[in-house]
Amino acid sequence: MKVVDGKEMILGRMAAGVAKMLLNGEEVAVVNSENAVISGDLQYLMEKYRHRRTMKDKATPEHSPKWPRRPDLFVRRIVRGMLPFDSARGRAAFKRLRVHIGAPDGLQGEKAVIPGADAAKLNTKYHTVALLCGRLGYSRG
Repeated sequence: MKVVDGKEMILGRMAAGVAKMLLNGEEVAVVNSENAVISGDLQYLMEKYRHRRTMKDKATPEHSPKWPRRPDLFVRRIVRGMLPFDSARGRAAFKRLRVHIGAPDGLQGEKAVIPGADAAKLNTKYHTVALLCGRLGYSRG
C-alpha cells in the first residue's frame, strides 16, 4: 500500500497522481486529506461547489450526482472524477482508495511522492479543503 500525505499538496495534481497509481493496480491511502489546497478565490470556489451540491435531475432526483461536505469524502469524490468510473476497471481502482482525515496510527506503507503537486510553487491565493468544506456546511462533531 502506498501512502500519500495530502498536507500542502495541490488537490487536483495530487488526485491525478493518485488516480494513476490506482489504475496501475496499487492500493493507495491518502492521509491528512483536509490539508490539501485548492487555488482560487474562496467566494468563487464556494459558489462552484454549492451549485454542484444543488444540481438535481428533474425526472429522478435520487440519481443525481452526490457532492459531500466532509473533507475526506470530498477528496475521494475528486479522485473518482479522474477515474474511468463507468468501466469495471475504474470501479475496481476506486475500491482500492482509502482517504483519511488526519493520519491513523496503524497505517503502514511506502510513502509516495507526487511530483509537481507541492503548494509551495503556487503564486496565487489558495485555501485548504477543510476551510472550503467548513464554509459549505461541514462541522466536525
